Amino acid sequence: MFQIQVNNLTFIRILSIRDAEMLFQLTDKSRSYLKEWLPWLDNTKTIEDSEAFIKTSLIGMEKKQSITAGIFYENQLAGVVGFNRLDHVNKVGTIGYWLGEEFQGKGIMTKSVEKLIEHGFNNLHLNRIEIACASENIKSQYIPKRLGFTKEGCLREAEWLYNRFVDHYLYAMLANEWYTLSTEKSENG
Repeated sequence: MFQIQVNNLTFIRILSIRDAEMLFQLTDKSRSYLKEWLPWLDNTKTIEDSEAFIKTSLIGMEKKQSITAGIFYENQLAGVVGFNRLDHVNKVGTIGYWLGEEFQGKGIMTKSVEKLIEHGFNNLHLNRIEIACASENIKSQYIPKRLGFTKEGCLREAEWLYNRFVDHYLYAMLANEWYTLSTEKSENG
């Protein structure tokens, strides 16, 4: 089973069908907060919708096309993080994430994404990891910025968000850059 310990309070693991109710409750509780930047909330109306999402995620993992994991903080489901797309031919992974409103501001997402990046470079042997964030979603952009990603450009009108198109900023990290940053970080304590 895929599970990564993030720190003493947080771990990430693959969601299973037994997590569907917890996932739906978290989604529903944070619905108005999440709806500002996530386009799929209108399609998540029941526990069965969350169950279908988990089933689709498990198929993606089985086909080695994606990895979707729940973030558990103090044994409570706090959000979702994963490789929404894995391109093994070109050794590229694309990370996506969201966190329930009550879990914001604790550093949970930055640490979880950092561990997922380590897994991508060390275990999946990726060469490039990308994160795309809506150009106006400042909180989401903090994650790749804190982790040392390079902002490569703007993807114009990259996503339809309920009633409008939004631009995305594309951030990327290469394996050699990550290893250099990690070495510097460990040398500086």
